Amino acid sequence: MNKQDKELAERLRLAGLRPTRQRLSLAAILFGAGDRHVSAESLHQEALAAKIDVSLATVYNTLNQFKAAGLLREVAFEGDRTFFDTNTSNHFHYYLEDSESLVDIGTSEIEVKGLPPLPPGTEIDRVDIIVRLRKSAS
Repeated sequence: MNKQDKELAERLRLAGLRPTRQRLSLAAILFGAGDRHVSAESLHQEALAAKIDVSLATVYNTLNQFKAAGLLREVAFEGDRTFFDTNTSNHFHYYLEDSESLVDIGTSEIEVKGLPPLPPGTEIDRVDIIVRLRKSAS
């Protein structure tokens, strides 16, 4: 096992996950190139291109396990569009409609004001903002 695999295995163990071969392979793709946004389908395609024999169902399960363990953040919108973000810090997103991709927006760049009173017994976990962009007509 190389150094990167050992580090990924330890990261999974610390998150309470057993470092199986498939989890390690998918983690290497996810966390090997800095912060990124992936869908289950795009990660599945990357895995197949890397000659990793894994089903789409396994990719979905692994992404959801990583999310539950705090290794990924889910960015869902339009009911059926879901991305997984390796940057789990508090931040916002641009959604680029033409390329169907997400780009991070820092929290210092947006100010949220005027939220209505919260229902009793609740607190804000986080605020998700997605700004949808398309190419201008000009």
